[in-house]
Amino acid sequence: MTGIGFRRDFADELLSSNLLTPDFIEVAPENWIEVGGYWKKQLDKALERYPLFTHGLSLSIGSPDLLDYNFVRKIKQFLNETGATLYSEHLSFAKCDNVHLYELLPIPFTAEAVKHVSGRIREVQEILQRRIAIEIVSYYTAVTPELSELEFVNAILEEADCDLLLDVNNIYVNGFNHSYNPEAFIRELPLERVRYIHMAGHEQVADDLIIDTHGQPIIDPVYELFSFAIKQLGREVPVLLERDFNIPELPEMQHELQQLRHIQQQALKPQYDVSHS
Repeated sequence: MTGIGFRRDFADELLSSNLLTPDFIEVAPENWIEVGGYWKKQLDKALERYPLFTHGLSLSIGSPDLLDYNFVRKIKQFLNETGATLYSEHLSFAKCDNVHLYELLPIPFTAEAVKHVSGRIREVQEILQRRIAIEIVSYYTAVTPELSELEFVNAILEEADCDLLLDVNNIYVNGFNHSYNPEAFIRELPLERVRYIHMAGHEQVADDLIIDTHGQPIIDPVYELFSFAIKQLGREVPVLLERDFNIPELPEMQHELQQLRHIQQQALKPQYDVSHS
C-alpha cells in the first residue's frame, strides 16, 4: 500500500480525477478536528474512497508540560469517527510552558527523557485505547546526549511498548548529518514494531548538511535505503509519500507512488541462490 497526504492544495483534483491513485490518505488530525462546511464534505468524500492513516503534529510527546488531556480526547473522537487505521506522532516536542513553538524539536538523549517520554506514550495509548506509532525525527544538533540516538529510540520503544513509524528519509538525513551508517542504524531497530513508513525528499544546503524539507523529489540513495529497509523487514508495510510544499502536478506524484510500489514489490521477491557447486 502506498498513500499520500490529503492536502487542500490538490484535494479537489484528487477526488475528481484518476491522475493520482493512492491506496490510502493521511491527515494531521488537528488540521481537521471540528472542521465543517465544504472541507468537511470533501474529507467525507475522501473517506468513502480511501482508508485513513493519521500523523499528528501537536501532541508534543517530549514536552515537559503536562499532557493536554482535552486535546488527546479530541484526537480519540476524531480517530473513532473517521475509522482511522493508525495514529502516529513524532518523537519530539513542540510546546513548552504551554507555548506552541511550531517546530519539531529534538528530545535530549538521556535516561531521564526515556522515562518521561515512555510514560507519556503509555498514558496516551491508554486514553486512545490503541497503540500509536512514533516517528524518529530528523535533528541537527544532539541535545545533552547521554545515549546514542539508537539507544535512545530503542529504549523508548521498549519501555513505552509502542509501534514505530520508520521515516527512511529522516534516517538518511540523520546518518549524513551525524556521520553514521543509516543501514546499520535500521538493522539495529526493533523492526517487528514497524507499522508504517514515510518517504520524502530533502535539500542538501552544504557539503556536510542536509535539511529535511519534504519539498523535493526523493533521491536515488533514499530509494536504495528504502529497498534495504523493506528487505530487512521481510514484509509489506504501508508507505506514505510526503510532499508538504513545492507541490508538483499530480502525475509527478503518481510516478513517485509507482516507484515506491515497484521497489517494495522487488525487495520482497524471493532471492534465489544462483551459485554453482
